[in-house]
Amino acid sequence: MAQEPPLKPGDEAAPDTPGTGEDLCPACNGAGTTDGEQCAICGGTGKVIQGVGGG
Repeated sequence: MAQEPPLKPGDEAAPDTPGTGEDLCPACNGAGTTDGEQCAICGGTGKVIQGVGGG
């Protein structure tokens, strides 16, 4: 069984979860760094997994 990558603090769900999608990290605005350091919210990727849609 394949092991899922660990969630970053800013992720709401695992990648490829139905009803989710990639979005720019709100903490670093997609840069991957804040104050010259790796962003703690996105883990330096500049992206987070967020729920999409609404009811």
